[in-house]
Amino acid sequence: MCTLFQREAAGRGSLIVLGVGTLLAIGGLSPTLLPAQEVDVWSRPVQTERSRSCDFIHYRVSLTFDLDAKLFRGENRITLTPLSDGVDRIELDAEEIIVEAAIGEEGEELFFERSDTSVFVSLPRPLAFGDTIDITVRYRGENPQGGFFFDDAGEDHPRMVSTDSWPDEAHHWIPLYDYPNDKVTHELIITVPAGDKVLSNGRLVEVSEDAAAQTTTWHWSQDLPHSTYLFMLAIGPFTVIEDSLGDLPINYWVYPEDEGDARWIFEKTPRMIAFYGELFDYPYPWAKYDQVTTPHVGGGAEATSATILGDGVIHDRRAEQDFSWERVIAHEIAHQWWGDLITLREWSHTWLNESFGTYSDYLWTRSEKGDDEGAWDLLAKKNQYLREARTRYQRPIVFSRYEEPGDNFDSHTYPKGAVILHQLRYLLGEGPFFRTLSAFLHEFAFEPVDTHDFMKTVKEVTGRNMDWFFEQYLFSPGHPVFEVSSEWDAGAGEIRLTVAQVQSRDHGVPVYRTPVQIGIVTPSGKRVEEVWLAGERDTFVFPSQEEPLLVRFDEGNWLLKEWSYLKSQEELLYQARNDDVIGREWAVRELSASLDNPEVLEALAAVAAEDPFWAVRLSALETVGPASGPEITELLKTASSDVDSRVRRAAVRLLGEIGDPGLIAFFKD
Repeated sequence: MCTLFQREAAGRGSLIVLGVGTLLAIGGLSPTLLPAQEVDVWSRPVQTERSRSCDFIHYRVSLTFDLDAKLFRGENRITLTPLSDGVDRIELDAEEIIVEAAIGEEGEELFFERSDTSVFVSLPRPLAFGDTIDITVRYRGENPQGGFFFDDAGEDHPRMVSTDSWPDEAHHWIPLYDYPNDKVTHELIITVPAGDKVLSNGRLVEVSEDAAAQTTTWHWSQDLPHSTYLFMLAIGPFTVIEDSLGDLPINYWVYPEDEGDARWIFEKTPRMIAFYGELFDYPYPWAKYDQVTTPHVGGGAEATSATILGDGVIHDRRAEQDFSWERVIAHEIAHQWWGDLITLREWSHTWLNESFGTYSDYLWTRSEKGDDEGAWDLLAKKNQYLREARTRYQRPIVFSRYEEPGDNFDSHTYPKGAVILHQLRYLLGEGPFFRTLSAFLHEFAFEPVDTHDFMKTVKEVTGRNMDWFFEQYLFSPGHPVFEVSSEWDAGAGEIRLTVAQVQSRDHGVPVYRTPVQIGIVTPSGKRVEEVWLAGERDTFVFPSQEEPLLVRFDEGNWLLKEWSYLKSQEELLYQARNDDVIGREWAVRELSASLDNPEVLEALAAVAAEDPFWAVRLSALETVGPASGPEITELLKTASSDVDSRVRRAAVRLLGEIGDPGLIAFFKD
């Protein structure tokens, strides 16, 4: 299955499902120089980390809501400490909210002034480094549009409130410092009409009722520090489905009519949390884990201890086979470590949140569904990036040129970064790689981080200086494009393999230095050789007294790459029947140029009917489908009853494209 994930600025930081069941053939395309890039990312302005004068420690936000009028009113009591002597004024981000007063610790009114996006509060005295002070900002909001949503009851959702504070939208409903390099604890004390429920970050302190006013007040406390874009609030008549993992409360907040489907859709949540806790050797760090549905997120948006999911997550069991949200759910749970526990300190380093989250959902898929599904998921991630690289732009993964933070939430950040982590795992080895991830989480828990922090951890845990790896894969754009060829010299008893790197070198795309595994299969068996690529053209010689049945470039499928590798029909046929799932599917597509050979057509038909993995059967069907004849028609009829819905769907489509009126009765049946 090829499920594509992308965070889009227009989607307010959502992780959205873009397509399911699509076969992308990018990996085996003939290498060509890239055309002019559609998007000129290099003309975007250079951004730097925001400076601040204070360390904001705690926000205590109390708000009363009028849902009919779409209003709220309340205050934020702010605890802060200066980062230098003489601080006498602070700047808070505040947009679409009306600040009415600023109050000091003694109840005195403080002078404040506003701009379009900020409020500046004069402190009662200049502060010295080490001082701690509380000030209170009273304010109101009238139906703000940035990251905050009042919804009237509709056909598919109740009257409700929801938020998505990513990437810097929290200040549309709370006056605060809204940048990820400052982590705070906070409380939300929310008063709503009786009958509505309230969800926020952290633990539920209490729920109190005011019978006279017909209101209920919910007090939530986030006791461990996190960044403000992770603040969330949801208000509505939710049904709350209770679950748990040991002592950890887990709840699913859904519209009342969705309770039945929600139970099975979210049922793997406890196992996912346990899986990641064990894998990263870092127990789940927060007080609880909730998931809540909203009409305003296309897919998923992480928030500490409470993930926001688009209400499209709710579907029936029949739709599950084609549009499963399992990887979205797994991805957002992974963010409780990657993004929430450790958080990018500046938006150039988006990969620390999203590449790690995307690689984590691959790890879940492989663990839950097996090696083949995992390999196919990873190939889909590679192809998603390659499509963006070929049709839109190439940029470094760590990239300081952007207009808005959302510019960097693309297929370079999500899938490319995930694949680069997979390559790092290959280079470091299984144990050192996962020990590095754990050490990184333990050392920088509850702190903002950047890529150099991770690079430092790699050195400290493994003893290896991998700066060269990060320089070419994170700080440089592009990817390798290989032209591969091999020949067997019977007289010399050797295989000669040549690998040329032909990628465009624009904007500093390097000639890549990387190890690659070469699988060699002969009648006597299989062996795997590892060689290092380092130049524009490398040639390697392997002893072999027997003619190889298969020479496999990138055994194990570790590399992000485009490549061409011309092979004989005999070798491709062998590969289509005997290689791993990625190699079999590649060979099937390479054989599409040989359909005039009856032996090839027969072999591909057999693959379409018999291969154990759905994507290989699907690729074989797509390859032979254009061929005509009764044998192909019968193959497609049989495939229309395949155990996998994606294969069935393709078979029915291909049958329809034949245009044979004689098939009408078959379709009716």
